[in-house]
Amino acid sequence: MAETFDFDLICVGSGPAGQRAAVQAAKLGKRAAVIEKGHNIGGACIDTGTIPSKTFRQAVLNLAGHDNRPTAAQVLAQVGSVVEREAAVIENQLMRNDVSIFHGEASFKGPHAIAIHSAKGDQAITSQYILIAVGTRPAAPPGVNPNGETVISSDDITHMGRVPRTMTVVGAGVIGIEYASMFAALGVEVTVVDQRPRPLEFMDWEIVDELVHQMRQANVIFRFNEKVQHLEVADGPPSRAVILLESGKKLVSESALFSVGRIGDSDRLNLVAAGLSADERGRLKVDEQFRTSVPHIFAAGDVIGFPSLAATSSEQGRLVACYAFDHDARPMAAHYPVGIYAIPELSMVGAPEHTLTEQKTPYETGVARYREIARGQILGDDSGMLKMIFHREKRTLLGVHAIGTQATELIHIGQAVIGLGGGLDYFIQTVFNYPTLAECYKVAALDALNKLSV
Repeated sequence: MAETFDFDLICVGSGPAGQRAAVQAAKLGKRAAVIEKGHNIGGACIDTGTIPSKTFRQAVLNLAGHDNRPTAAQVLAQVGSVVEREAAVIENQLMRNDVSIFHGEASFKGPHAIAIHSAKGDQAITSQYILIAVGTRPAAPPGVNPNGETVISSDDITHMGRVPRTMTVVGAGVIGIEYASMFAALGVEVTVVDQRPRPLEFMDWEIVDELVHQMRQANVIFRFNEKVQHLEVADGPPSRAVILLESGKKLVSESALFSVGRIGDSDRLNLVAAGLSADERGRLKVDEQFRTSVPHIFAAGDVIGFPSLAATSSEQGRLVACYAFDHDARPMAAHYPVGIYAIPELSMVGAPEHTLTEQKTPYETGVARYREIARGQILGDDSGMLKMIFHREKRTLLGVHAIGTQATELIHIGQAVIGLGGGLDYFIQTVFNYPTLAECYKVAALDALNKLSV
């Protein structure tokens, strides 16, 4: 007799991967459930990650340049309401699709069984398939626990009681660069420390150089090739974060944001009961269908590592449900966009120049600057730019890289052309609305055409 289960798919975590997997399973007529230990349905994406950080950024843009120094309450006023509304939208979507929602902390009781611990009591549920989509949490700073004020992680920012006058950001990855630029826009004296020679190494170097230039104009100090040796909190009032670098430099600031990577939030899942184990960063290894070493258990989203984007996590979750229930689905396209919500924002799709150079791919670039575009003048952005990279012989589009206002929106035109196999000729022949930032594509294409004609 076939074993019976409470559900066809349980998603541990209700972030983008878990949410989308549950909804897709429900649309295939399956019994789906999600388990969420956080305050809001939507996981870290809603509570501390994508939504609050991008709302924080918009609030900073709204307040930057005001005569009076913004308070933390003013900056954070919009964050709570947006988070609450977005969480309600996600919960409503799950309920409309008859997805069961469980609040509590999950752990494996066996390969098909999940225990749920909550303040209301403990219970256990079973499922034919299970998706681990627990996301990540910030890696802890060395020696000193975050206290929410002097030493903080990215999870603490939306609960800060005040805007510091000085801040040291340790780590020049995506999160560190985003928040460093935001606080600089509020008038905070920011120093960024990273042991690597440059930030955002996966992005196109010309675009990153422009970002660093603009952040320096906003009085951000960069300390590259520097490693933190020691951190301590000096008693006040007010207290100070004191960071000693291996080079002997000492950095003292009102607040220190540690953004040195994230680790998979899998250590409390009792993975051994399911026959699984995570690596030293808490991440799970999966195959091309997101199956773990136990075939009926999947993992998706940030807990499996790169690319760790909300958009790709969502698609991974959808595909998990399709693969689990033998529903025909094509793999996720390789040309997904990347957005960095710094001030200014950056975005890319396809290959950067340094990768093509390493691969010895013949290419040519075309560049358009916002100051050449009427819409750029209207927006008051004279430093933005868009760069396209074309194959020199085939004329196909290989990559698009942008920095400036609405870069993360603008990039999708290039994404579509890459996906459809288009190239230079499409942009030369196409007319774009005037005045729009989309005209950058026409100007950049003509620039590339001129270079290819030489």
